Amino acid sequence: MTPRFRIVLTPLADADGGGWFAEIPDLPGCCSDGETPEEAAKNIQDAQKLWMKIQGERGKTVPEPKGHEA
Repeated sequence: MTPRFRIVLTPLADADGGGWFAEIPDLPGCCSDGETPEEAAKNIQDAQKLWMKIQGERGKTVPEPKGHEA
């Protein structure tokens, strides 16, 4: 089962190509994007799985999701 981490979605400026940027602050460097918020959220989940796989291959631990205030 994949842990549930907080996902942050940020709109990208038209000058930057538009769309949405997605990141998981608890997983350094884990980010993705998409044309819509829904697409970015789906893509970041794929990126999270890959991030966790690579951490495992490197023998590093995956942090537990932190509690975040709303």
